[in-house]
Amino acid sequence: MAIVRTMTITENRLNMMKLSRDSYGAMLALNSTTQQAALAAGLELPLLELVRIRASQINGCAYCLDMHTKDARHAGETEQRIYALNAWRETPFFSEVERAALAFTEAVTLVADGQVPDAVYRETAEVLTEEQIAALTWVIVVINAFNRVAITSRVPVGDYQPGSH
Repeated sequence: MAIVRTMTITENRLNMMKLSRDSYGAMLALNSTTQQAALAAGLELPLLELVRIRASQINGCAYCLDMHTKDARHAGETEQRIYALNAWRETPFFSEVERAALAFTEAVTLVADGQVPDAVYRETAEVLTEEQIAALTWVIVVINAFNRVAITSRVPVGDYQPGSH
C-alpha cells in the first residue's frame, strides 16, 4: 500500500526574499555571475536552461521547473526537447555537448550517491573546455541551492513570467 502525503502546495512556509534579504541577494548575484561566466565561456543560454531544468527534475523542485521551462522557451528552446529532457539519453534530440552537460549535471546533482564518476568527467572534458566545465559546475551548484531553498520554503508555483529574474 502506497503512503499518500498531502500538503497544501500553495502554502508558502517562508518568504526567503524578505526574511533573508542579504543571503537571497547574494544568491541572485552568484546566479548572475555564474550565468555571465558560462556565457562568456561559450555555453549557450538554452543549454544553461536545460541544465537547470534537469537538476530541478531530479530534485523535484516545482517552482524552478516552472521558472526554467518558461525561461527555456523564452530563450528559443523547443517544447519537444523540454518534454523529452527527463529521458534525454533515449532521444536523438540532444547534441554531443548537451548530452555531456546533462550527464555532468546529473552526476553533480546526485553527488550524495557517490562522487562524480571519472567516466562522466572524461566524457564532459572531451567536448567542453576546462573553463566551460568550471562555469557549468557553478551553474549546477547554484540551481541545486535554489532548488533547496524553493522546496524548503514552498515558494508558490505558477506566477513566474519568463525573463523576469
